[in-house]
Amino acid sequence: MISPAVDIAVICALAVFTVAAIAVLGYRLSRSQRDLGSDTERAAYAALHTATLASRHLRTGLTASGAGKAARHLRALLGCDTLILADAAAVLAWEGTLPDGPAPRARLLAASAAVLESGRTRVFRGASLRALGFDDAGGQLLLCPLQVNRQTVGTLAVFAPAVSAGLVRAANDVAGWVAAQMELAELDTSRTLLMEAEVRALRAQISPHFIYNSLNAIASYITTDPVRARELVVEFADFTRYTFRRSGNFTTVAEELQAIDRYLLLERARFGERLKISLQIGQEVLGTAIPFLSLQPLVENSVRHGLEAADGEGHITITATDAGAMAVITVEDNGVGMDPGYLRSVLAGHADGDHVGLRNVDVRLRQVYGDDHGLVIDTAPGAGTLITMRIPKSQPGHRT
Repeated sequence: MISPAVDIAVICALAVFTVAAIAVLGYRLSRSQRDLGSDTERAAYAALHTATLASRHLRTGLTASGAGKAARHLRALLGCDTLILADAAAVLAWEGTLPDGPAPRARLLAASAAVLESGRTRVFRGASLRALGFDDAGGQLLLCPLQVNRQTVGTLAVFAPAVSAGLVRAANDVAGWVAAQMELAELDTSRTLLMEAEVRALRAQISPHFIYNSLNAIASYITTDPVRARELVVEFADFTRYTFRRSGNFTTVAEELQAIDRYLLLERARFGERLKISLQIGQEVLGTAIPFLSLQPLVENSVRHGLEAADGEGHITITATDAGAMAVITVEDNGVGMDPGYLRSVLAGHADGDHVGLRNVDVRLRQVYGDDHGLVIDTAPGAGTLITMRIPKSQPGHRT
C-alpha cells in the first residue's frame, strides 16, 4: 500500500505541475495571436485554460455548488452533450441537453453503483441503456470512476451520440484530473485540521503554567489591594477568553498584541518592576493576518525561559515593521539565552522540554507560508534571544 507521505508527495508534484502549466498558459496567451503557434498548440492552450477555470470551483472538494460550476467547463473540455458529476449518495451536477429531474438522477445513481463497486469505467448503450430507463435518450452513456486515495468516491458521467475509444480515454483523463483536485482539497483540509490540533496542543501547554501563576499573583493582592485584584481577574478572564476562542485559525497583529498586553499585565503582577517592556509597532501592519497564538507563545517563552532564571531586570522588546510585501515581527529579550544545538533539536522535534511553544509556532508558520517563513532565532547562552518572523501582508485566503 502506498504510504500517506508518498500520496502527499504525488499530490504536491501535481500541484507544482499545474502551477507551472498555468504560468506557461498566462505567458502564451499574453502574446499576440500570430505568436501562439499551430492550430494544435492553440487547442492545447484552450484546453488548459478551460481546465484552469474548472479547477477554481473544485478547490474545496466535490461539493454541489463547486461541481455545478465546474461541470460547465468540463463539458466544454470534452465537447459532449451532457456531463454529470455524482458522489456515492447524490448527483451533484447535471450540465447539458439530457433532460434532468428526480427520475433520471435516480437512474444515473443506479448505474453509478456498479462503477463505485468495481472502480472501472463502464459504457451503456443499446439494451443496457434502455434497462436504465433512458429509452428515448438517443445516445450512449459513459461512466468513469473518481478515485481518491485508491477509493472510488464518485463518478463522472458523459452522455454523447456515440462513445468512441477516444472519448473514453479523454473522459478517464478528466475524471483522474477531477480526482486529483479532490485530493488537493483533502490535503488542504488535513493541513487545516493539523493547524487546529497544533493550537489545541499549544493551549494545553500554556494554560496550566499560566493559570497557576496568574491565580497565585491575583491571590496575593486580594487582602492587600482588592481593587488591583479585581482588575487582574478581568485581565485574566479576557486573556483566557481569547486563547480559548473556538473560531478561526487566524487573527490580526493588533488582536494578538492586545492579548500579549493582558498576558504581560498578569506577569508584571508577579515580577513587579523587574519586567520591562518596549513596543515598536508600525500602524500599517496592525491589520496583517497571522496564525492564531503565534506571537504570544514567543513572549511567554521570553518570560518563562529567558527572564525567570536571570538576575536583575528583564527587558522584552516587541517590534512589528513594514518591509514591503512583508510584515517583520521580532521578540527580543536579555535573558539567559540557550544553546544553539539544543535549539535546533527543539525545532526539529527531537528534544522534550519546556520550549515546545517555539516548535509549535515554527511548524504552523511553515505549514501556512512555506519553509522560508519559519522562525529565525538568534541566541546563545548568556546572550539573550532574538526571534524574528516574516509574514506576508497580503493573504486573501486567510480570514480572521
